[in-house]
Amino acid sequence: MSRDRDPRTPTEIDAVADAYVDTLASLSPIMRTSLGLPGDHTSFDDVSPAGLATLDAERTAVLGKLSKLTPADAVDEVTKAAMLERIGLESELYDSGESFATLNVIHSPLQTTRDIFDLMPTDTAADWDVVAARTASVPDSLAGYVESLREGAATGVVAARRQVEAGAGQADELAGDTSFWSDLARRGAEAGGDAAALEAGANAARAAYADLAQFLRTELIHRAPEADAVGRERYTLFSQQFLGARIDLDETYDWGREELARIVAEQEATAVELYGAGTSPQEAMERLDADPARQLHGTDALQRWMQETSDAAVLALADTQFDIPEPVRRLECCIAPTQSGGIYYTEPTADFSRPGRMWWSVPAGVTEFGTWREKTTVYHEGVPGHHLQIGQTTYRSALLNSWRRLACWVSGHGEGWALYAERLMADLGFLDDPADRMGMLDGQRLRAARVVLDIGVHLGKDAPADLGGGTWDAEKARTFLFANANMAPGFLNFELDRYLGWPGQAPSYKVGQRLWEQIRDEQAAREGAAFDLKAFHRRALDVGSVGLDVLAQALR
Repeated sequence: MSRDRDPRTPTEIDAVADAYVDTLASLSPIMRTSLGLPGDHTSFDDVSPAGLATLDAERTAVLGKLSKLTPADAVDEVTKAAMLERIGLESELYDSGESFATLNVIHSPLQTTRDIFDLMPTDTAADWDVVAARTASVPDSLAGYVESLREGAATGVVAARRQVEAGAGQADELAGDTSFWSDLARRGAEAGGDAAALEAGANAARAAYADLAQFLRTELIHRAPEADAVGRERYTLFSQQFLGARIDLDETYDWGREELARIVAEQEATAVELYGAGTSPQEAMERLDADPARQLHGTDALQRWMQETSDAAVLALADTQFDIPEPVRRLECCIAPTQSGGIYYTEPTADFSRPGRMWWSVPAGVTEFGTWREKTTVYHEGVPGHHLQIGQTTYRSALLNSWRRLACWVSGHGEGWALYAERLMADLGFLDDPADRMGMLDGQRLRAARVVLDIGVHLGKDAPADLGGGTWDAEKARTFLFANANMAPGFLNFELDRYLGWPGQAPSYKVGQRLWEQIRDEQAAREGAAFDLKAFHRRALDVGSVGLDVLAQALR
């Protein structure tokens, strides 16, 4: 498949979009590394108040330019609508002070400052010189971050106490003698890097995280509210940020409860299919975990199984259910250098010299893995999930400008598509084994529970009677989460902290799936017998990762 299959002359709006990506890349070394763009990779984004103000000034400038331009075609109409929605919302969040309160347990400068090292090349001594230089830049980055958190606190916008305490704990770990930084320096020296520079950078990074922990624990904690709930007004903004759609939060909460009940009923039927009448989903999952035929031993076996499962999906789906460009047919399945327990995807570079990759961050001491749980995970992260979605968008350089291909990511679009892909694979027969289907349902149950929990807590809604009634709070949320997720307690405690500190993000998966399915079903109803699912997928993915309201309008 040629990138020039749909040749198109770039427009004025494309020029504004491309220039904005150049601006973002000039301001964001992390973006340059993430996308494999040229430039300096030894520093970090300026997240100080001055840096945030500079970025917002650029947003204001590009919004002004866009407002004066008339779309030349349908592609332009989507670009303009998507940029106005995304960039306008980012400015609204900045004006509300939210940009100065970015602190949670999973995705804030506390984590991204460390996480970017997972994507840095380490093949040569020169690569390790860049790594050493970036570790030496950690203190300046975190100092700017502290400035912004301090300014946010001064205006009354600050993360909840739970997030501050957990963040201090994470900073302590990164400041320790045996932290990630020390291991990074050791690996670099063993690979031929400058041992002295790597050690000096590691010591600087550790000291910077120690300073951050102290600031959080001795200063910010005193300004942090006890309440986890952010309230309806703030939550409405966060929900739109992650969905790119305005939804009725109360209706969505009620739908979440109904969807959860539907999934539980499907799990119960699948448990009976597996092991006979009277078998509960919990009992069925325990028996599946104990089944030697469904176990992998060691991370080498896990990596091989991931790769084999992914390759088989690409082979079966290409040219039948999806148009998959040749470069996108390559997905590398990797064991991550970290041990957080997360499973995630990183996009290819624009030229595909670095392929898309699925990463599994295996916790220390974990050596057994159940294939029944994780087949749907490979489909979620790989094909037809994130890898197909992001890889195809990256590939479409003849159709989409660089902002559409590289710089716009909407969680509800992306994670919603990945859950849509899981359910689609069941519909296509790839999860006909009831054990694999149970794994898919287990994940879908958690995602539905998160809709109820997240909206319930942050909007202060009435809790169900089986939780004791009253108003949703963290303890009721913990009881509810543990009842609806078949995972280790430590992981679920972390997940709960994530939901409480990152409002609106967790529901974007299941709500995004709902909106994707609604868009597909509306299109099928409009086209009747002429509707072609493969063609729908191609058209929808060619739009790129835009807000779901914009996607729906584009496909109409």
